Amino acid sequence: MTSVKKNLTTLGYVTINNNHGFNEGHNGFQISPRMQELMVYAGQMDSYDNCNEIIKSFTNIEVSAAQVYRLTDLYGHEVGKQAVMRILEPLKQQEVLYVQADGSMILTRDNSWSEVKLGRIFKSSDCLHPVAKQGWISNSQYVAHLGNHKKFCRQMDDLIDDFGPLKQRLVFITDGAPWLGNWIEDSFAQSISVLDFYHATEHLHAFCAEVFKDKQLQQHWFEQQKELLLESRLDDAIQNISQQGRHKSKEVEKLISYYNNNRDRMNYKKYHSIGCGIIGSGAIESAHRTVIQKRMKQSGQRWSTPGAQNMLNLRVVRKNQQWSKIVELAKTNFKQAA
Repeated sequence: MTSVKKNLTTLGYVTINNNHGFNEGHNGFQISPRMQELMVYAGQMDSYDNCNEIIKSFTNIEVSAAQVYRLTDLYGHEVGKQAVMRILEPLKQQEVLYVQADGSMILTRDNSWSEVKLGRIFKSSDCLHPVAKQGWISNSQYVAHLGNHKKFCRQMDDLIDDFGPLKQRLVFITDGAPWLGNWIEDSFAQSISVLDFYHATEHLHAFCAEVFKDKQLQQHWFEQQKELLLESRLDDAIQNISQQGRHKSKEVEKLISYYNNNRDRMNYKKYHSIGCGIIGSGAIESAHRTVIQKRMKQSGQRWSTPGAQNMLNLRVVRKNQQWSKIVELAKTNFKQAA
């Protein structure tokens, strides 16, 4: 039997009556549910002005930036009404839950900077370290809130509490901000709280730059103290720092005070033996770029508070691999139901 190849030819456009179901409005837009979902996805990925090019490339349909904005803002607001639910699997007996949180600034419409509170939760078993390659985290859950830290902390509390009592199988890694310290102490007093090693050494490096004029000597002394910190020999490091008092007494007092205030969070040798041995905040720094900065700190962008939160809701839904929430919303005609 010989196969027959058929050539498909576009014959034109089909006109649909205004009363036909395909032409019904959906969520206040004369746009199909699938097209609404595509526009929202494009809107949370890039600036509204660039979305027409993206959508036209895939659908050969032109859309306006205003339409993309209105849909994206609407869906971001609607999905934000849903409760934050844990998506990570329960911890196994030997697993550790890591929590990292930090603030990131975005520019608002009144030309002031506002802080987005961002959290990232992941399990020790999801920290992958392939030989000769950079490690990565295969599965995480994110939370983002613009404004007061209290709501953010409540959302994080609910997620963490859902794992059950973890005590020292719960590890926080933060930069030492007071609001983070108070939150951890109030809600998870039995957990392990780690001062991000990068911040600990950042202060040390700044101190070295002030004290030592010789660059080679500066780097050598810095590496020595860094090694002491990694070995949990904080008192030895502080003694070495204090010996530089004859040069820069103010800087010495400042650094020693910083280390003493964070003493209970600098047992790095112990932390290396727990879970996957993370002592740095690289995971949350990476999240700042992928969740917030890539979309919300583009050239010339200014955000209203509600608009920023709506966008954050969508960015988090996508990063949490929960885009099915948006697909379901597009099917429900929620605006009409409301």
